Amino acid sequence: MAGTKSFSSGMRIIHRYLGFFLAGIMAVYALSGIVMIFRDTDFLKKEKQVSKEIKPNAEDKELGQLLGMRDLKIKKTEGDIVYFENGTYNKISGHAEFVRKELPFVMNKLTGLHKARSAEPLFFLNVFFGLSLLFFVISSFWMFMPKTSIFKKGIYFTIAGIVLTIVLLFV
Repeated sequence: MAGTKSFSSGMRIIHRYLGFFLAGIMAVYALSGIVMIFRDTDFLKKEKQVSKEIKPNAEDKELGQLLGMRDLKIKKTEGDIVYFENGTYNKISGHAEFVRKELPFVMNKLTGLHKARSAEPLFFLNVFFGLSLLFFVISSFWMFMPKTSIFKKGIYFTIAGIVLTIVLLFV
């Protein structure tokens, strides 16, 4: 029984101090996550005029990739000028001018937290954060004795959270 109590106590201590350490990271992830929800809108975005030189005579299919624009739709072509939403491309010179909507610098960096790939330094922060959250999930079951009503209600809330997440994933 003493071993169980010391293990439980250790889990509580680690949970507490890791929680304090991660409070700032969680706040940043929460704010940037909320902004990411609106990434398909112009919420907080500002227009930026872009002038870019790409290869001449680019095919319509590769133009979006060369300009760094997803789902680029060509509106019309008149002579050597290709018109697309918010911009133009000169097939002869390879010169493109368009308006890009971007988040302010700091918000753009913050949303990068959610987009980090394994080759980027933020990868380590994301893995650490994910593992820490997983530890929080597991260690939270050591916060209360299993026979108490609070623990039993906690199990019901855990099951409700899992069910709600699964339902929302498939709706």
